[in-house]
Amino acid sequence: MSKTIKTTMTDLLRRALAQSKSINAVAVATGVQKASLLRFARGKQSLRLDIADKLAAYFDIESTWKGR
Repeated sequence: MSKTIKTTMTDLLRRALAQSKSINAVAVATGVQKASLLRFARGKQSLRLDIADKLAAYFDIESTWKGR
């Protein structure tokens, strides 16, 4: 039996930051402090949901709810 591995929003946002050309450009475009983005990208801190929402919108990351 194979297990489905789910990607978390944290994983998606960290991957998007890692692939971005400039963290500084992301900071300017989103209004999120560059230092906060760097700490998040390095795994040293998490993000508030409102900041995660800003980054998800910037990187065009969508989430879905499948319900229970």
